[in-house]
Amino acid sequence: MAGALLEARGIVKSYGHVEALRGADFALPPGEVVALIGDNGAGKSTLAKILSGVEAPDDGQILLDGRPIAFASAEDARSAGIETVYQDLALCADLTPAANFFLGRELLRPGLLGRLGLLDNAAMRARAREACERLGVELKTQDAPVSTLSGGQRQGVAVARAVTWARRVVFMDEPTAALGVVQTRRVLDLVRGVRDSGVAVVLISHNMQDVKAVSDRVEVLRLGRRVARFSTAQVSMEELVGAMTGALG
Repeated sequence: MAGALLEARGIVKSYGHVEALRGADFALPPGEVVALIGDNGAGKSTLAKILSGVEAPDDGQILLDGRPIAFASAEDARSAGIETVYQDLALCADLTPAANFFLGRELLRPGLLGRLGLLDNAAMRARAREACERLGVELKTQDAPVSTLSGGQRQGVAVARAVTWARRVVFMDEPTAALGVVQTRRVLDLVRGVRDSGVAVVLISHNMQDVKAVSDRVEVLRLGRRVARFSTAQVSMEELVGAMTGALG
């Protein structure tokens, strides 16, 4: 795809005798939300792991800004500006939002105190609060542990953390799973906010209503290959389901 920010071409991945991806393609334009959908076993999670550096492909090519790139690890992908919000959120329940934001990236106090290893907790709280406010994540306090927050608030913290560090792309794996109607609406607003901030989003979801509500494009995987791609505004729910199941041929 001409002008794609992140692209996969012919990705192959096997686990023993199981072929998870059989030459899968994918393209993410800059500044858009692209939904990656498919039935269970279609290869969505495997492709997302490869594009975010968690796993390496057996064959195929990944391009960033049209140039081939190889991620040796998730840290490599993060260095390239790619972050992931996992379905389990990967938050430390006993830590505050700010501590989760800067876990492994802690800010030290300036001067001698920093050289002695003392953390700048005030600066980390301020930056976490600004990130949450920018995306409309409402927290009564930054001092309570994440375990005391609602499901939607925890999702908001995970998304805001990813956006804080992502310069290019955020992968979101089933971001509304197990959320109620109000919380789901807030998370979808978050997805739009991420896109509007200039960061492209890959939305992995089984919820076709969410896909229709928030994505700009849809790419469909079936049996380890991309079988269809659509402009969301021009595709029906029936066409999406048909592409996923093979009913459209």
